[in-house]
Amino acid sequence: MFKPLLKPVSMMIIGLSVALTLTGCNTTSVEPGVAKLEINQFMDKWHRAAATANANDYFGGLNKDSIFIGTDATENWRKDAFYEWGKGYFENGEAWDFTAIDRNIYFSDDGTLAWFDELLDTTNLGICRGSGVLKMTDAGWKIEHYVLSVTAPNDTVYKVTELNKPFVEGIKAKFNK
Repeated sequence: MFKPLLKPVSMMIIGLSVALTLTGCNTTSVEPGVAKLEINQFMDKWHRAAATANANDYFGGLNKDSIFIGTDATENWRKDAFYEWGKGYFENGEAWDFTAIDRNIYFSDDGTLAWFDELLDTTNLGICRGSGVLKMTDAGWKIEHYVLSVTAPNDTVYKVTELNKPFVEGIKAKFNK
């Protein structure tokens, strides 16, 4: 009684499976709670790698074409240039020590990209803010883009901008060619 319907339904299922395979659609869902845990562990390990001067883990957490933007307006590093700049700190056993005290994580619809912001307790810069983009790769989560910022309370930001004034024109001149 159901045999005539069975063949068309079977063909639709096979056709849909082939279409999903050919278009590269991911048919597995990402569990946000698990992914957040993975990212928190990954980011904590990445920060710990700097604190323990472990260059392999620290720079290994950056994807091959990643960008690191530092606190100085001139610091916009590709991974290889950032490594060249930072390797001396790691070789001397004195990199930087940042510990996340808050982190917010968000995901793309397919779960392969995540972006985050974090407040960091640092040994030398006080409270900083980090933000970035991570990508799920065959090797796990990797940082595509990271931005480190020094924070300033609104009540003291004008004092900070006064301290920065001697540098502003030089920075503007560098970028207004």
